[in-house]
Amino acid sequence: MVEKHIENLQKAIKTLQIADHMAYITYPVVKDKRLFLKILENISQTLLCTINAVLQHDYLWKKITLYQDPKSNFRIFKEKCAPRFGILKEEISQILDILTLVEKHKKSPLEFTRKNKVVIMSNNLRTTTLDIEKIKQYLVLTKKIIQKTNSGILHR
Repeated sequence: MVEKHIENLQKAIKTLQIADHMAYITYPVVKDKRLFLKILENISQTLLCTINAVLQHDYLWKKITLYQDPKSNFRIFKEKCAPRFGILKEEISQILDILTLVEKHKKSPLEFTRKNKVVIMSNNLRTTTLDIEKIKQYLVLTKKIIQKTNSGILHR
């Protein structure tokens, strides 16, 4: 039986491959900016699966205690797990940016495309833009996080 943390890591890798394919293969062909949001959701899903894999791994080895509250578990990930896996504070900050952007997208009353960007508008009429360069930066970050997690789990 495959342990849950390995299963989550495998799911994260598969979801990342889909996001990568959409950004580097599908988007250049179809040129549909709405793909940015789908890619962003896949990146977010990848990061959440990776974080869960790290938490489950450390829980399995009795290094941490897990809670029902996702915010408490993320705090544990940030404070206790991430340093052991070599995940930097700047990377955690970027992860939070991505997760926050996905939440804004989910709560957004209006999204539209302008030039080569997707504009996400919040209830208070603030806007956030997303373009292919930002997506590619997020993909690079996510690949680094998975690489660190993968080597941290496999070499323990």
